[in-house]
Amino acid sequence: MNAIKKYAGIVWLALAAVVGYYGLTQFGLPKLTSGKTEDLVFGIIILFVLLPIIVGGLVRFGLYALQGEYDDEVS
Repeated sequence: MNAIKKYAGIVWLALAAVVGYYGLTQFGLPKLTSGKTEDLVFGIIILFVLLPIIVGGLVRFGLYALQGEYDDEVS
């Protein structure tokens, strides 16, 4: 079971990279450069609020899983 948790950590880190790239290139930067006010507000919210929370959470849980923080401890 602990090995599965370590593999899940790799999946979380890969997912964080994909979400970061996709969020930056598809949602964040194009919305900032579109010139529309509603797109500018949406782009700012995506880039500076949602993207750091989502990517940061995925990276944190992925690193914890790889470091063995979620391993079962048998006394």
